[in-house]
Amino acid sequence: MLPYRSVKYVTLALYITLGVGLGLGSAAMAQSQLPDHVVSQFGAPPPVPAGDLPPDLAQAVQVAFVDSITQSGWGPDQTIALETIKASGDPRLAWIISDLLRFVTNRDLSLTLADTGAALLQVNAPRSNPWGAITDPLIAWDIPAPPDYLAIKRQIFTMIIPGWEQIFVDGDVDWRLVSWGGVLIDDRPFDTTDERCNCIPAADNPATTNAEGATWLQDDDIIFGIEINGEARAYPRQIMEVREMVNDTLGGRDLGIPYCTLCGAAQAYFTDQLPAGIKRPVLRTSGLLSRSNKVMYDLTSWSVFDTFTGEALTGPLAQAGIQLDQATVVTSTWGAWKAAYPDTTVLAEYLALGRDPDFRNTRDANGPIFPVGDVDPRLPIQEDIIGVITPAGQPVAFPRALAMAALQKGEAVTHDGVTLAIDAGGLRALGPDGSDLGSHQAFWFAWSQFHPNTVLWPQ
Repeated sequence: MLPYRSVKYVTLALYITLGVGLGLGSAAMAQSQLPDHVVSQFGAPPPVPAGDLPPDLAQAVQVAFVDSITQSGWGPDQTIALETIKASGDPRLAWIISDLLRFVTNRDLSLTLADTGAALLQVNAPRSNPWGAITDPLIAWDIPAPPDYLAIKRQIFTMIIPGWEQIFVDGDVDWRLVSWGGVLIDDRPFDTTDERCNCIPAADNPATTNAEGATWLQDDDIIFGIEINGEARAYPRQIMEVREMVNDTLGGRDLGIPYCTLCGAAQAYFTDQLPAGIKRPVLRTSGLLSRSNKVMYDLTSWSVFDTFTGEALTGPLAQAGIQLDQATVVTSTWGAWKAAYPDTTVLAEYLALGRDPDFRNTRDANGPIFPVGDVDPRLPIQEDIIGVITPAGQPVAFPRALAMAALQKGEAVTHDGVTLAIDAGGLRALGPDGSDLGSHQAFWFAWSQFHPNTVLWPQ
């Protein structure tokens, strides 16, 4: 998640000397059994205390982290306080250091914070990529957050980048995993697609052309195809990698369509036919990530959603128990899609803002560029899978290449009421009665971390 044009943060005068803090305790916590691949990659975790911070440590946290943010400076008092934090030995405080490392640009301060984080985690102090080196083991070991974590994290993030005051609220969010994606929040009003912003600008009610009018697309260009009630539309990757979010209407249904370049995943959620009194969610990019997956929110209610499941996690929509139903997104090529759906429409070229990015083969070619912790070792990190929830509620992942090869040989690809079928050069998941189950393509690391109990076909 990167800005589509140069961003200057007037409010980031704090950006080069940040700090903020949190909690601790005394009694040792029992560490849950970790998978062998985690211990093999990261080693054994340090012991984790429980309970509140002792008064002297709480004061050190206030001085080193909170005061440095509110006063926009790092001085001798902060250095002394950081030594107290380091001497505490509480690895939970490394979560706050991780948050700060995402913003600090001063190399000396970054290494000082990383040294403290490494000491708390009992790992070697990093000389490069200090944010990732501290954050990856925190995630993999599932180190608990310190007391009052959300309150402190909220101060850090909202003091540095405005606009998140309604994002950082109580809810079913694991705030440990939330980090900055490098851009500002898209909080523009609905249907202001062409309004410029220092954000990743969603496209609302996007302009389209017919297939014949899309002379700018090559047949081998990647598109994300959606068909609803007999109406088909192609969402070119060139556009989705610039916009990352589309609010559209297709086949008489309202849709929110997030695309996470980091996860290789385009998804489509129905945003209509909700309970009485619930307004249509208008999905936007928050500028935040959770384990390298975009964090989306509803502009209307400011409810945060789980991008991979469509479940509302905070705000009024979480209180109402809203979980958006998914429509299938077929990842294919423009040539295959328009051959299968000759009456398809396609998003207009101007929505790409003159760009033609392909992050899969450039920026993200060597795996996630943000910390994700451990990855399920059953498949390579960026293996393309087709993910779907079975009628019984079980997540299942089908490796795309393997499933496609089987289907092309005339073999059946099925699991627990799910049958895969070739559609327009891509894959679609169908239920026992032939109904669409709402599948999509994604990188394995992303699907498996948001569905840790996933079954992998073939078993």
